[in-house]
Amino acid sequence: MEEKKEKQKKKFGWLGLIKVLLLILFIFACSLIYSNKIATHGLKTKEYVIETNKINDFHGFKIVHISDIHYGKTTFKKDLEKLTDEVNRIKPDLIFFTGDLIDDDTEITSEVTDNLISCLKNMKATYGKYAIKGNHDYSVSEYSIIMDNAHFTLLDEKYDTIYSPNNESIFIAGISTNLHGSLSAKDKLNATIEYLNSLETKPNYTILLMHEPDYIKDISYNFDLVLAGHSHNGQVRLPVIGAIALPVGAKEYYDEHYKINNTDLYISSGIGTSDVGLRLFNRPSINLYRIVKR
Repeated sequence: MEEKKEKQKKKFGWLGLIKVLLLILFIFACSLIYSNKIATHGLKTKEYVIETNKINDFHGFKIVHISDIHYGKTTFKKDLEKLTDEVNRIKPDLIFFTGDLIDDDTEITSEVTDNLISCLKNMKATYGKYAIKGNHDYSVSEYSIIMDNAHFTLLDEKYDTIYSPNNESIFIAGISTNLHGSLSAKDKLNATIEYLNSLETKPNYTILLMHEPDYIKDISYNFDLVLAGHSHNGQVRLPVIGAIALPVGAKEYYDEHYKINNTDLYISSGIGTSDVGLRLFNRPSINLYRIVKR
């Protein structure tokens, strides 16, 4: 009798263990489906107010920051159309794109390029639209053509200045990804910094666009605002723990905001996905910065 009871206990014990394992597998499978099919869509706009005593005319200036679309992975035409609608709803003064337009695995067809040009071209900004190359963009020979036809100014190792009616100025510089080529971020910015240092009248406010945020350590000039992407803020995040996997170039700086000396570094969580097509506790998003007079 005791032996029979002992066998029943073992049987129920094994059944219980199997049920727990099946439940864990079920939860894991549901999490994967949710992370791939649901959490990779549904655009969110993150708003930030940046106070500065360096501007007057540009008080209330609106900047939209887009990054890491990775078109063709989990982002497609409908997602881009929603993105365009949201950007135009905001009515930004400037639009910045900080790299990774098309995913490496995406086949570049005329339909893909037409979709990208159409949506990006329809984004409106009062003072202009600017872009730089991310690490994925170097495998896309059509990148420059797409951005040019979409009326984005490419700022790879270049700069531009916008002016208010009263001649107040915002200086905008850009550097391409540091995961391609032999030049460091410092080398890429040499000409820009030399130009800034040569000016008798300095710009009222300075902005730098870069893809990988970790290379901000190599930049000697104190820009007022630096905008980056690449980290996605950690595509997969867990409560309390935060980001659980980060790419090279975003190991040290990967969250939404850092204050480094007098520089505000903001990092976009991006629109698409890289490597694995998953997002968790981190919806696709764009950033809206409101520059206000302190």
